[in-house]
Amino acid sequence: MERTADRAADPVPGTGRDTDAVIETRGLTKRYRGGQLAVDGLDLRVPGGSVFGFLGPNGSGKTTTIRMLMGLVEPTSGTARVLGAPMPAGARTVLPHVGALIEGPAPYGFLTGRDNLVRYDRADPTADPRTRRARVEAALERVGLAAAAQKKAKAYSLGMKQRLGLAAALLRPRRLLVLDEPTNGLDPQGMREIRALVRELASEGTTVFLSSHLLDEIEQLCGHAAVMARGRLLVQGPVAEIAAHARGRLVVTTPDPDSAARVLRERGASGILTDGERVGADAPPPETELADLNAALVREGVRVRSFGVERGSLEDAFVALTGEGFDVAG
Repeated sequence: MERTADRAADPVPGTGRDTDAVIETRGLTKRYRGGQLAVDGLDLRVPGGSVFGFLGPNGSGKTTTIRMLMGLVEPTSGTARVLGAPMPAGARTVLPHVGALIEGPAPYGFLTGRDNLVRYDRADPTADPRTRRARVEAALERVGLAAAAQKKAKAYSLGMKQRLGLAAALLRPRRLLVLDEPTNGLDPQGMREIRALVRELASEGTTVFLSSHLLDEIEQLCGHAAVMARGRLLVQGPVAEIAAHARGRLVVTTPDPDSAARVLRERGASGILTDGERVGADAPPPETELADLNAALVREGVRVRSFGVERGSLEDAFVALTGEGFDVAG
């Protein structure tokens, strides 16, 4: 059920009063000096317990939205609620329950990885100093940095710095984790480890709000997603439903790709691409009889090894919605 923006009282994080939406915005808008409209009337809803993907091309308003959600930027108009409390007014109440890795980590290069985490933990007024060392060691272990804990952060690779930033976000149990490009700079093994960690956190009840330019990452990890473009929300909902709205691709596997492409083109197919023995085209309209199309290929002497329509992917949906390619960083 939809919630109204004008509630009588603000729930305290952890009381269970806001079990449906962990993040909720109404008409959230940010206009910078000079009239630049960065975010335009955003109505966003992030279900509790979900891994939620946040997508959009460069300049789409993703980063500005995240800054407003974290209380770093004041909205021009509209409202944002995080863990049931208004932001930025509720930042003191909310932020101890939120871990964030935004726009890349910026560790102190002259300190070791371990000492960086100690400093971050000391900055938290709610952190018990008696258990600080245990928290730091557990966070290092969880992100795979225990062996490099004594190395100066200035000697860390980009991937190691990314892990350190994630460790800082995980020093305390969090109800919400906001991650901006969490696998940036990681090798394939490191990416798999971070993805496994995100799944583990979600299974423990943490809501993960994930901004990534890797659409296959979003499709693998996220149950829900939202797509932004030019400051406006284009679509949000379950990832499977968003992908399902994209037209699939007709795919023919044949040792006669040139002939297959010609036959498909003669019968009105569009978007034809050939890759070795694989010929793809935009899926035909629903009224098209696929069996007749297959028969036409065979009549023309095309040796068909496989023939069918592959379902649309999140990448297909993204391109269809935004009109842009899938490099959506920023």
